[in-house]
Amino acid sequence: MPKQKNPFWSFFASVYLTITLLVLTVVLSIVGTFIPQQDAAREFAQGIPPGLASFLLTLQVFDLFHSVWFFLLMLLLSMNLIVCSLNRWPLTWKKFRGTPFANEEGLFRGLSPEHIFLCDEDVGTTTGRLEGLLSRKYGKISKNKEKEDALIIFGERGRYSRFAVYVVHLSLQLLILGALMGAYWGWEGYVNIGEGDTADAIDLKGGKGTKALPFTIRCDKFMVAFYENGAPKTYRSDLTFLKDGKTILQGPLLVNHPVSLEGIRVYQASYGSSPDGRASLAFSRGGKEGEIIKVGPGESFPLPGKEGTVQIVRLEENLMQMGPAVKILVRSGQGEVSFWVFRNIDKIREMNPGVTEQVPMFNPAMFKPYLFVLKGIEERYYTGLQVIRDPGAPLVAAAAVLMMVGLIGTFFSSHRRIWIKIQRLGEKTKISVAARTNKHPVILDREVQHLTEQIKVSLEKGST
Repeated sequence: MPKQKNPFWSFFASVYLTITLLVLTVVLSIVGTFIPQQDAAREFAQGIPPGLASFLLTLQVFDLFHSVWFFLLMLLLSMNLIVCSLNRWPLTWKKFRGTPFANEEGLFRGLSPEHIFLCDEDVGTTTGRLEGLLSRKYGKISKNKEKEDALIIFGERGRYSRFAVYVVHLSLQLLILGALMGAYWGWEGYVNIGEGDTADAIDLKGGKGTKALPFTIRCDKFMVAFYENGAPKTYRSDLTFLKDGKTILQGPLLVNHPVSLEGIRVYQASYGSSPDGRASLAFSRGGKEGEIIKVGPGESFPLPGKEGTVQIVRLEENLMQMGPAVKILVRSGQGEVSFWVFRNIDKIREMNPGVTEQVPMFNPAMFKPYLFVLKGIEERYYTGLQVIRDPGAPLVAAAAVLMMVGLIGTFFSSHRRIWIKIQRLGEKTKISVAARTNKHPVILDREVQHLTEQIKVSLEKGST
């Protein structure tokens, strides 16, 4: 009575299951690509009916790669690969360990005349000549003596290629494990740090709160270069990483060149201008220009003769598309007066005659007898950092290397075996060449053809 198959084992050993799981993985990946995920999903959800948004949220469609469905799919695929590998292993190991002189059915039957040679040398001399030829092509060779004074020489290549498919399976297991570790035990967040400022926590992606860092990041300097059209050309941050008040790492952070520290990678993601830059402000009284003062928002400076104080209220890089401007508040014995000082006031007046009379807040001489002039605004940049901890990244990297090795072995390598039988046939010595391969028969045919040509040349040299 045949042994009844285990239904659990049969289910997970099915190739159809593998195809189904791969198709579902592709479908989920496509859905996760076209439907916004995590932070981007909020705006998308507001544009669809509330009932549909609630349904998709319940199905975890807005965070597919962290969903229960994705986890179960990866778990099933992993179990399927393990069972398939175990199912094939005994036969693969048997063929790998098989003796080179095992009776191969029909090994030397029906050989092509091109693979059979006759020569006048004795068996010993011919064997020695062919042993040298075969060892040069295949390295280590084996020799066995059969009945009727026949000898068989054996050589092989690509023996370990039989395990290439298992290397691919192992790489997929590592890839799945690394992806799940990164999805469930890793995190990603962002932080903006102004020049001279520090940060020891980040805002987690997806609005999941904040995350304290095991170190403090200080932005020492931020530099940006622009093209002529105003687009950013390159930018970098000079960072210092501190722990317990001591510097543990210091250096530049460039785009696509992350810094790794304590299992955490820090990327240069973005940048921007802080609203707390400094304005270079000058003033004149009665045509006599005073000194240029650099002052930031909220800061004040006194006017000569204790006539009042000037406080910077706001800085704008491009107020109403009219260029840089600063809003100031002048306090004096006459009260308070607030107005804007534009960097390009002369051009504004040229393009809009009478604008300062129509809009007194745009008049830089609103506090008489002083005239204020904005020389420029020194922008204070902040650096936008992306901070990631992915414990599965080393496994994914190892999986990528193993997969490349396994795929090369699977598709471009094969186990090729060559047997040369040498036996005495009357006054002649008969040489027969047989070969087997587990795949790529065309490559084997070319290899055998080249070998037979070398045997023919070797025998011709021996007969002269």
